[in-house]
Order: sequence, then C-alpha cells, then structure tokens
Amino acid sequence: MKFIEFAEICEKLEGITSNLEITKVVSQLLQDTDELKIVPRFIMGRIFPAWSAEELGVGPSLLYDAIAMATGTKRGQIKGVVRQRGDVGMACEDLCARRVQQPLFSSELTVKQVYRNFKSIAQLEGKRSQKRKVRMLAELFISAKPKEARYIARLVLEELRIGVGEGTVRDAIANAFGIPVNLVERGYMLTNDFGLVAVTAKEGVEGLECLDIKPGRPVKIMLAQVAESKEAAIEEMGEVAIEWKYDGARMQIHKMDGEVQLYSRKLENITKSLPDIVNLIKKDVTFKRAILDGEVIAIGEDGKPRPFQDILRRLRRKYDVEQMAKEIPFLLSLFDVLYDGQSLIDSTLIERRKVLDSSIKTKHSSKIIVAPQTITSDIAVIDSIYKEALSAGHEGVMIKNPKSTYTPGKRGKNWLKIKPVMETLDLAVIGAGWGEGRRANLIGSYSLACREEDTNELLGIGRVGTGITDEKLAELTELFKDLIISEIGKEIDIKPEIVFEIAYEEIQKSQNYESGFALRFPRLISIRSDKSMEDVDSVQRVQELYGKQKGRGVDRKV
Repeated sequence: MKFIEFAEICEKLEGITSNLEITKVVSQLLQDTDELKIVPRFIMGRIFPAWSAEELGVGPSLLYDAIAMATGTKRGQIKGVVRQRGDVGMACEDLCARRVQQPLFSSELTVKQVYRNFKSIAQLEGKRSQKRKVRMLAELFISAKPKEARYIARLVLEELRIGVGEGTVRDAIANAFGIPVNLVERGYMLTNDFGLVAVTAKEGVEGLECLDIKPGRPVKIMLAQVAESKEAAIEEMGEVAIEWKYDGARMQIHKMDGEVQLYSRKLENITKSLPDIVNLIKKDVTFKRAILDGEVIAIGEDGKPRPFQDILRRLRRKYDVEQMAKEIPFLLSLFDVLYDGQSLIDSTLIERRKVLDSSIKTKHSSKIIVAPQTITSDIAVIDSIYKEALSAGHEGVMIKNPKSTYTPGKRGKNWLKIKPVMETLDLAVIGAGWGEGRRANLIGSYSLACREEDTNELLGIGRVGTGITDEKLAELTELFKDLIISEIGKEIDIKPEIVFEIAYEEIQKSQNYESGFALRFPRLISIRSDKSMEDVDSVQRVQELYGKQKGRGVDRKV
C-alpha cells in the first residue's frame, strides 16, 4: 500500500464526525490494504504493539531537528510555524511543501517502508543513536510528499488526531471480515495487537477462536471499580473473596522455562530494573511456563509500605539496579495466575487460586507471598480485614467474585475496591502554562483531560497548578521539557504521555471544557508514571462520579 493512500484516508477521516462513518471508512481500508499487520496500529497512531519493547524514542525536540535537516529550515522558524498552525503535522506539511531544494532522487513511500524505517530507528542504541535517529527520520521526510509528512510527523509522536480508537478498529475489523464483534474484542484482549487480530480475522472465525494468551506476550490486566458498599457486593455476589488492596505497583510476570519477563500495568518490559524479583520468581515459583498477576510493594524497616514514589524510583532505574534493590527492598504479592501451561482465564477465581497456591514456595521466603484471601459473606469479617489492611498501611480491600473468570482490560463488577477516601482521577496532561515572576522559567500550571472510551480522544476537564512547591515545579518542568510540541505566548501544547493523579473537592458541570465537566479545587497527588493514556479515567467515569456526589459526601468508608 502506498503511504500517500494511507495519508489521504487519514485526511478524509479528519473531516468526519460520525463514528459510524469513521468505522465504515476504516473497515474499507482494512479490506483494501495489503499491510494488514501494520495498518490497524498506524490508523490508531501507534507504531508497535502496546506490549512491545520497541519504541521510537523520538520526542518533539528530535522531530524538529529532523524536519530542520530535511527542509533546510532553522529550528526557531519551525517552532514559529508550529505555533501558527497549532499542530506539528500541519507545520511539517507546510515546511515540506515550500522547501527550497526538492530531492533529486526519492522513491514513492509505502506503508511497509515507513514501518521498516521506524523499526530501524527504534533499534538504534548507543552514544550517537540520537544523531542517527534524526538523520534516518530526515531521510524519510525528504522522500515524503507534503501530505505524507503531516502523518509521518504525527505517527512519530503517536498522536494522529483523526478520532480512531480501539472501539473503532474493533468494529471495523468485524465489519471488514464478517466476524462477530465480541470475538474480535476477545482476540484483542488476549493478544494486545490489532494487527495480529486483523490478519487472523481475515482468515476466518476459526483462526480467531484459536487465538490465546501465551508467555512472552503480555495481556491487559483485569481492573477493579469502586464498590457502592460491601452490602451491595454481598447481595450481588453472595459469598465474596476478600484480599488486601496493597499500596504497590501492579505487575504481570511471564515465566518461560528458565527465562522471566516482568511487565508493568502499562505493559512496559521492566525486567532489567528488577533483578531481585526475577531471581525470586526463578527460585520460588515452580511453574515451568506461566503468566502471573501480582503487585510489588516497597517495604520499610518498620514493615510498613514505603511511599509509592519509592516504587517508581526503582521501576525507572536503568543503572546501579542492584544497589537500588538494597536501598528499596520489594515484597512480591501474587494474587492470580492466567496461564500454567494452558490458559486459565476462563477458569473461576477459586480454581485459579488453587493452582497458584500449589505452585509458590513461600515458607522459607520473606519476599514473596500469595496474597491472603478469605471467602465470606459476613459483613463483620470484611470490616475486620479492612481495618487490618489500613492498620498495616495499605489502601483498603478488594472484593472479588469467587466464580468470576479473568477478563483482561475490563473494569467490571467482579472485582471491586473499597478505600477510605473519595476516589481520585487519573488524568492526562495535554497542555501547560509558564509561570510568572520568580516562576517565569518554570511550568506553573497543567491542563488536564479525561478520555472518551470508544475513540480514546482526550477531553479537557480542568487545570491544576496551586499547591505545588517550587521544588516540585522544577522537577515537573524537567520532566515535560522534551514533550513540548509548541508554545504560543505562555501557553504550551504538550504531547500526551504523562498521567497525573488528581484529587478535587467536587466535579461540576461546565461548558468551558470539551468533557462537559470541570474540577473544583483540583490538586496534584502524584505522577503516575506506571500508567499510560489507556489508563486515563474516562468521561463516562467522571459522569458516574458526578452523579454519585449529588447527595454530597459519598462515603467510601466501610
């Protein structure tokens, strides 16, 4: 498939507002393309599968360098055009259209060539890798037609801006190949790769039915939603399984004979950062091949959990990881198993726990546990376990349906959480503003957005800036400086990549933001670098929380 054909379809989608019409266009694209493994990811603004260790490693700064090299334009002029157009893709198109020297020899780009170029860039490592990335990306822009350059630039930043999300691609695959939507969705849940799902769907229903989880290819984790009350949970489930809700970081563990791979809740491969956990799994987990679900907790000398930021320090660490493991020791708590040589996700929680209990050695280790679980329908027992969890320094309790299967990526009523405080929101940072006075060189406030579930479009919901110390603002400014796409006066357009956990006094209706809501007195609780844009809270959840607060003071306490 020629890349210009892909670019023209993207341009067409930008002008469509109807979700049904967008799905129809994407469906036709999937039927026509000969690059079915690549196009479903590209059309969502992604280059590699979510779980892949490959990443382009090119932010706005390197992108500007590549555009400058390809068009003979000075960096300052590029920033000016980006400010004027309000979009790096449109700016890149303009600059490529008016470059002084046109290439003498340039072949027509194909989707496969663009992907191969991205893949080669992602594989570059070492001291001079950034310069080589810039040069390779510039070569791509030199060969690109202006319209192609628009979408190459957006793909580099993984922000295509055409309104196509997971729900659209799921429905488009189903429509294109006459496959039931639920089967396409299940295939994606198990593989996390719409490219693989689309290729398999084209072959027919039987192939999709055979798709399954396997070690080495992480699946989205099962999620919990807030419980209305413990009484409502028992009324709906009957007996419930109660576990502590640990103040830790979720982790998916893949064991493949002698090899262990660790993935964060964002499905990032974090194996190299946690050699102590790898050794623990090799020594105390008897499965030969398995996928396990659990959590790591940083434990202090007093036995209480250390701050969550200490966990993130370890997960981010790339050097001196052995020393960091000594400074911030981890406890590994396992609470589920998805695979033990065969898929277990369709087995009940009770059945999965039996398999887990029989395959973990915990008697002689103080660093690995199977999370204690109590099956009960007694409110008093739940109250007691809840108080024990809080006393130990953890967040509360999980209430699980013992008869439930494991549903990757789903936030349903089979897993519920009860915490003693009003729920916070995980929101994307989409923009910012420079401070004033002594804070003029610091980014002083941040624009926040929630997510539309079907399209993954980010919708503004407010701004946070008060109550942040100068020291914290300096840290945040450093964090965001390479994510700045454009600036107009004091206002900054930020590449959506960072998630803030935000507390607030109240959710209000508002016409000032695309979400239709605004947060009263928002404040920053933490930077959730363990979460991705897919973990950003949805506008549907904001609507739900808004409805629950109308009685004022929704009590999350047991």
